This record gives sequence, structure tokens and C-alpha cells, in this order.
Amino acid sequence: MTHGDEADLVLLSNTVLWLREDDPVAPGFVAVRDGVICGTGPRQDAEDFVGPGTEVRDLGDRPLAPGFVDVHAHMEVAARMRYQTVDCRAPQCGSIPEVLGQLRAHLDAAVDGWLVGQANLFFDQKLAEKRLPTRGELDSVSTEVAIALRAGGHITVLNSRALELAGIDAGYEEVQHSITGLPTVVRDNAGEPTGVVKEMDNILPLPQLPADELAPAIQQGVREQFSRFGVTTIGEISETMDGLTAMDRLHQDGILGARVRLYMWVPGTTTLEQACDMAVEPPVASSPELLRVHGVKMFSDGGFSASSAAVKQPYVHEHGSCGEVALSPERIAEALSATAAAGLQLAIHANGDRAQEAVCEAIVAAGGVPDGAPTTRVEHAGNFLPDPETTTGAWAAAGIVPVPQPVFLYTFGDFFPTYLGEYGERGRFPFRDLLNQGWPLTGSSDVWIGSEQQATNPFFSIWCTLARRSFFGQVIDADQAVTLTEALRMHTVNGAHVLGESHMYGSLEVGKHADMIILDRDPYAVDIDGLLEIAVEEVFLGGRTVFLRDRTGDRAESQAG
Repeated sequence: MTHGDEADLVLLSNTVLWLREDDPVAPGFVAVRDGVICGTGPRQDAEDFVGPGTEVRDLGDRPLAPGFVDVHAHMEVAARMRYQTVDCRAPQCGSIPEVLGQLRAHLDAAVDGWLVGQANLFFDQKLAEKRLPTRGELDSVSTEVAIALRAGGHITVLNSRALELAGIDAGYEEVQHSITGLPTVVRDNAGEPTGVVKEMDNILPLPQLPADELAPAIQQGVREQFSRFGVTTIGEISETMDGLTAMDRLHQDGILGARVRLYMWVPGTTTLEQACDMAVEPPVASSPELLRVHGVKMFSDGGFSASSAAVKQPYVHEHGSCGEVALSPERIAEALSATAAAGLQLAIHANGDRAQEAVCEAIVAAGGVPDGAPTTRVEHAGNFLPDPETTTGAWAAAGIVPVPQPVFLYTFGDFFPTYLGEYGERGRFPFRDLLNQGWPLTGSSDVWIGSEQQATNPFFSIWCTLARRSFFGQVIDADQAVTLTEALRMHTVNGAHVLGESHMYGSLEVGKHADMIILDRDPYAVDIDGLLEIAVEEVFLGGRTVFLRDRTGDRAESQAG
């Protein structure tokens, strides 16, 4: 053996999840040199890569697998939430008195005169009373501290002090568009604000984490919400430029622990022009293999929980409303052209079927995705397809790739019929049909304020695709379950494919980055519910250990840096 053939690291396992095309789980080895996989094969061939300087580790029956890819997350938001909110989520807080008690117990945690509570999506359906707390009930906690109970990213309940600080009164006029949809102040019969606001979280004067605390928060957030679950690549929807700067500094210091592909939130974080300029003059100094501006994210409609996703049938309790499409065809055409010229991937949030079809029609009218440009993503396409032939036909005509979130099957699969009647019973998360049609489905957390506690664990998302069990234990369309292999690929190689980087990671193959995870048990050897108990013991990013689980299971340690 010449020195150039010697690997830095060789891992052997009796259970290797290669996730290469049609490769079965089998005993084998993975050899790593300079952060890249330089050899794979049967265990007995590993010695061809072993030299005097090679670290050799035999994992025995502990499985070796590629790192997970979360193609749609709000990592910075989730990291901030760990520092700045009171956790009021169901089922821990299962009733309005319990929510009020939780807020009352944490009044001393108010920041800059605000106390922010984190509540789940569809909080009104998850509480025993089947409604949101009222403005008056929040006032019973305090009229001096501004209280904002954020039920996901689309709907918030404010007390009187919060309404006052936000300048929301009977004469308040909503702006025409926020970065998540059409802003709405819900009013009573007398025209007074009830305290409920929709699609306005980024307009409210909520407290912000100081810039000097942001980097530690992001470092901890990545470790505790992503690395410990085996996620090695994050498709991050940007929140602030300060967050981008913090990620850059953390990567330069060698302590972030995950590849980050940033989608600049337009117009929330930057303008379209500014985002495209970042592709020419990157605002970061880190290696682009670790951190780079990868695309642009825009919103075409709101959320189902706020009854603002644009659908074809009226919401049951919204007086004929079908939501609004807030992104014009002209704006979509402009974004297609600008992102293509910059080499960035365009991602458009479109929850409702009407929004998805409108986005696709606009793409077709603009001449389609320009030749050579990254494939346009439609976020949340595939979660709700009541008219599948029409909607998937629109996807195909526009040449987009759908980006669904299996975790939402648990989060709000119960509630489509509640909000949309019989129409809402059709086409909930039809993953089996979509995979059979050849759509390269992915799994992602879309972690945000109000996400379920386990949302960033890919094995929870994988469980959702197999068990298809909702928040209230309902099995939703069992015939749409996928296989374990398909689910694993959705969260690894398919994710890399949607990011346009399947040549770089997503499976254990020669020439790809050595982004790998060691599991404590074989996912093929447990029942479906056993998937939720699988722990990640070690995480490698480019062959370097960035996370190591304490064997007692009591704590987790970052080894980055």
C-alpha cells in the first residue's frame, strides 16, 4: 500500500444502511480519507485501506448509515425559541387553565416587557375546550406584561397590553401583505380586536434575542435539535442576517456541526435583488461545502391553522373564505428569472391546492423554469391533495418538485375535516401514490414556533410515513404508508437530490462526503413504534465526529471543534 491509499478512518459494521440504489442492508466497511468516502465493500476488503496511521473501529452490530438531510427547517427560529418562550404546547398543557397557569408561573421570564408563549399548530383543536384562550383570559394573567401566545407561525393571541404595544385598536388597518400571507386582525361585532391576529408574527414588536447571544443559541439549537438526531445537512429558511453571520462564525470556529443550505426569506430577511447578489458576492467566509446561500424562499399563501391557506373549497367557519393567493404571477416570473441568473433555487410556500396550482400556472406562463436553473421547489406540496390528478398535473406541467412534511400528518392530519368538511377528508399525505408516480418525495421538519417536540427527529418523521397516526391516534389512510427503505431514502438521498447535491451526500458511496451516523439499533429489526426509540450514538460530518452520545443516555455531548 502506498501512503496515498491509506484511509484516515475505517468503520466496520455488521449492519450498513448504504441507501444506494437497490443495495440491501449488509455487513461492510466505509473508509474515509480527507473527509471523503474513499472505499466501501465487504468487511474482509477493509484491510486494503488500513495503514499505520489509520483509525479502525469495529461497530459490531451497531448500524452505520448516512446522515439525515432536513430540506426545510427554521433552525434559527427554533434555536431562539428555546431561549425566549414559555412552553405551553399540548398535551403538556391540555386545557386553557393549564395554559394560563403556565404563563402565570413564568411572568418573571418576561423580556423587554413581553412574555411569549409557544403553543402548537391547531392549538384550538388540541385544547380540551376546542378553542383558543381569549384576550380577557390572557389579561387575567397580567395587564402590565404584554402576552403573546403564538400558536404556530400563522396565528397568535394577544392580551390587551400586547395589542396596545402593537398599536392594534379599533381603527387599526392591516397592511396588504406580510411575509407569511395576508395579515388579519380578528374583531368582535363591535369592531374591537378580539386579541387573535393571523399572519402577523413578523409585524408584531416581539422581543429579539441580543446579537451576542445568538451564536451560542444557534450552536446549542443545532446540537440539541438536529445533531443528536443524526441530521448532517439542514435546508435553512433564513430568519435574520445576524443569524447568517452567527452561523458563519460558528463554522469558521469548527463548532456548528451541520452543513447549512440557506434559503433567503424574501421579503422577510432580504429583498430579491439582495438575495441574488449574495450568490455573486457571498456574505460568508466559510467553505461553501459547509455553508452557503442556496436559494430564495417566498410565500404564496398562509397556513391551514389560520384558515389562510388558499384552497378550492370554503373553510367551514370562515363565511365562505377560501384563503388568498398573495404572490402574483408577475412576482413569480420575476423571481424565476432572477434566481436562475444567480444560480439559486427558488422555493415557494404553497399550502393549499389552489395556491399550488396558481404557482404552477404562473411558472408555465413565465415559460417554465429556465434551462439550467435549479428545479423550483413548492413547499408543502404533497401534504393535502383533494384533487390529485389536477394538482399533480399542474406540478408536472411546471416542472416543480414537491416538498411535503410527513410530521404534519401527526401535527394536524386530524383537523383537515374540521376546517374544510368532507373536502378535507380527501388526499391527506398520499405518499404511497406519489412515490408510485415517481415523485422524489422528501421528509423535513419545518421546525418553527409551535412545532411538536419531536419534529426535528427524522425517525419521528419516518414513523409518520409508516404508522400514519395522528395527534389523537387516528390512522389516516393506511393504504398510503410507504416502506421503511423508501422512508429512509426520503430523509437521506432524496433530500440531497432535491437540494441538487446527491453527488455530495445522502448515501454511503465512494466520492461523497463522509457524513455518517452510528445508531444504537437496527431500524429493520424493530416494529414501527420502535423506530421512535432509536438513538443516534455518533455523528460524523466529513469524517469528523461532531456529536457523541453519552452511553448512559442521560446526556449528549458535542464533539465539534
